[in-house]
Amino acid sequence: MLVPAKSYDEAVARFRWRVPARFNIGADVTDKHAGSDRLALIYRDEAGAERRYSFRDMALLSNRLANALLAQGLGRGDRIAILLVQSPETAIAHVAAYKAGLIAVPLFALFGVEALEYRLANSGARALVTDAVGLSKIAAIRDRLPELRTVLVTDMASEGEANLCFARGDQPLPFWPLVEAASDRFTAADTSADDPALIIYTSGTTGQPKGALHAHRVLLGHLPGVEFPHEFFPQAGDLMWTPADWAWIGGLLDVLLPAWHHGVPVLAYRARKFDPEEAFFLLAKYGVRNSFLPPTALKLMRQVETPQQRHAYKLRSIGSGGETLGGELLDWGRATFGLTINEFYGQTECNLVVGNCAGIMAAKPGLMGRAIPGHRVAIVDDEGNELPDGEPGNVAVRRPDPVMFLEYWRNPAATREKFVGDWLVTGDTARREQDGYFRFQGRADDVITTAGYRVGPAEIEDCLLKHPAVAMAAVIGVPDPVRTEAVKAFIVPKAGVAPDARLVRDVQDWVRTRLAAHEYPRLVEFVDALPMTTTGKIQRKVLREREAAKMAERTG
Repeated sequence: MLVPAKSYDEAVARFRWRVPARFNIGADVTDKHAGSDRLALIYRDEAGAERRYSFRDMALLSNRLANALLAQGLGRGDRIAILLVQSPETAIAHVAAYKAGLIAVPLFALFGVEALEYRLANSGARALVTDAVGLSKIAAIRDRLPELRTVLVTDMASEGEANLCFARGDQPLPFWPLVEAASDRFTAADTSADDPALIIYTSGTTGQPKGALHAHRVLLGHLPGVEFPHEFFPQAGDLMWTPADWAWIGGLLDVLLPAWHHGVPVLAYRARKFDPEEAFFLLAKYGVRNSFLPPTALKLMRQVETPQQRHAYKLRSIGSGGETLGGELLDWGRATFGLTINEFYGQTECNLVVGNCAGIMAAKPGLMGRAIPGHRVAIVDDEGNELPDGEPGNVAVRRPDPVMFLEYWRNPAATREKFVGDWLVTGDTARREQDGYFRFQGRADDVITTAGYRVGPAEIEDCLLKHPAVAMAAVIGVPDPVRTEAVKAFIVPKAGVAPDARLVRDVQDWVRTRLAAHEYPRLVEFVDALPMTTTGKIQRKVLREREAAKMAERTG
């Protein structure tokens, strides 16, 4: 773990990786804490009912499930999919999978049947843990998943219900009766730190989703990237929560597993729709001290007026990543929480490699921080040559690195394309300033070329968000016969704001006078909502596709 330091340079100098040759995530996050009744999980369901679990509870329950899974014929290296929202069963399934030497495949509960079919088929999942809602989706594609042999259902109402869903003889099994009938004694598999542990599917920008295969060491690789933006986590009294689903790397490996590695309790609550007022309520009621709040959640919470008057929250640290925060959100965070929100950066294949720690370094608007201690991050050209400070290029991470993925599952060509020599190229563009901070520009295909300038959308979006009439904004480039591309902004107005031609001119002048003449949006469209990924990132690619379709229809 990171040693508390008084400066960034000191933190880097004092950091050393400690990755043992043999390491098992499941044993690490529960068994080493099982000797006490220390709180591990607070679970709140949508009706407001609560359940609390100690680390001992989680160790024994995961032992029982590991035994039950092996009794169903699963073996080392088999894939087990987990299609559940934040819940005790989700955590138990993950820990049991790692203990048994299986490979976990987390799946987002809101996926449709096509998304589920692709991921289950591509991973070759032999088992699935889900609930009644997930079971109804799987029933429609069950016959197209020949490798899927065992389905455990956490809330199956009756055997008759299962028979209605499945026409084949291998019926779903009730999760809790199986767990309760199994032994609570289990010795975790003797896994190497480099043995596969989980596959997380990443959408990327083109083609079908790719499964990023991670080793057991990925947890250890995440630790400095969690400890740094959470101000040398853990500290006495810490308790973590995120609205990000545990099916994504941001929920699973930025919050749940690192917290449990350190013996820190986690709040589990995942409403079907994010409610910003409710988020403030949860932070206060459960004494949350540390939170990962994606930028979209922060932007929605920013629209809640005077939350301090109704909710006595006392956070110690907030981390955020996925989109550049910018000065507006940083200022709001200081006024609302009394702390600086620490931005961090990474991706499913190689997460949490850049970030801020406001306690020892300045958080600079528009800059996503410096390389997290332990990681070598650089800006390189397309041939893998490091570029000088100030010159834009590809964000890249040097291998070997404990947080880096092993490969794309069953996709060696895509794995090769991810690397240039020993550099993993993220697909994002940025530039490094002279003081070592990185300025994010955008996805490689998000960068706008206009009148000879290369423009990143993030800076313009941040500027637009500072406008008093703008709730959310997204920026793309659209074809322009003179400029190559013109900057177009899609704006969600704040409640009560009537968009009109005067507002268009006002937001254009706002950007022109604050950034540069070549960066202001020559085109502005007001929309009710922006297309988002399931993790809250703006889907600029969707906006570009819509614009291309409109142009094709006009020229049709």
